[in-house]
Amino acid sequence: MGNLYLVRHGQASFGAADYDNLSAVGAQQSALLGAYFKKKSLSFEAVLTGRLRRHAQTWEALAKEAQFAHQPQIWAGLDEYDSEAVVRAIHPGPLDKPDTPERYRHHFRLLRDGLKQWMAGASKPTGMPQYPDFVQGIVDALNHVKNTYSGDVLIVSSGGPISTAVGNLLGTDPETTIELNFRIRNTSITQFAFTPKRHMLVSYNNLPHLDDPAYAKLETYA
Repeated sequence: MGNLYLVRHGQASFGAADYDNLSAVGAQQSALLGAYFKKKSLSFEAVLTGRLRRHAQTWEALAKEAQFAHQPQIWAGLDEYDSEAVVRAIHPGPLDKPDTPERYRHHFRLLRDGLKQWMAGASKPTGMPQYPDFVQGIVDALNHVKNTYSGDVLIVSSGGPISTAVGNLLGTDPETTIELNFRIRNTSITQFAFTPKRHMLVSYNNLPHLDDPAYAKLETYA
C-alpha cells in the first residue's frame, strides 16, 4: 500500500497584480514543510505538480530544504481553476480591489456563487474547462499514481484540485466540495493511502510543520 501526500502551495500574492507568485510567507511555509519532510525521513517515489508558478516555487523551496533531487512530473490536470474567470462569468462588471475586510468577503461570496454555477453547468468561465472535465483531469492524475506506484508519492497543487480529489473520493455534493476548498490552508498536507484498486482518505488539511506556537501567524488560506 502506498501513501499519496497532496500539498497545497504556499501563500500566494492575493490582491497583487499577479497572484501566481509565492509571498515571503509562502516561501517560509514551504521551506518549513521541507524541513518537516526531512525530519520525518520521508522520501518520494515520484513528485507531480501542476503548471502554475506557485506550484513550482512551493516545490523548489521545500525540495531545497528537504534535499530532494526529484524532477517533478508536470500535470495540467493539477492546475487550479481561474477564480477571476469564475467571478467574471457571473459578475462581468469591474470589481474593487479586495483590500478591506468587506471587499475581501464580497470577493469570496462572488467566488462561491460562481463556483456553484460553474459546477452546475450554468456558467461557462472564459478559458476554463467544463466542471466534469476539470474533475477528470484530477482523477487522471490520481489514477496515474495508483496504477504506477506503490510507495510514497507527493503532489503539489492548489486548493481546488485537492478539495475536488477529496470530494470525489467521498462522494460529497458540490456545496460541500466548495466548503472543503475554502477551508484548505497553505502548505497543508492531505494524505491518501492507495492500492492499485483505490484511494482511501487518511487525513485532510494538516499543518504538522507549523505546530510550534512560534509559527501561529504562518497559518494562511490565500
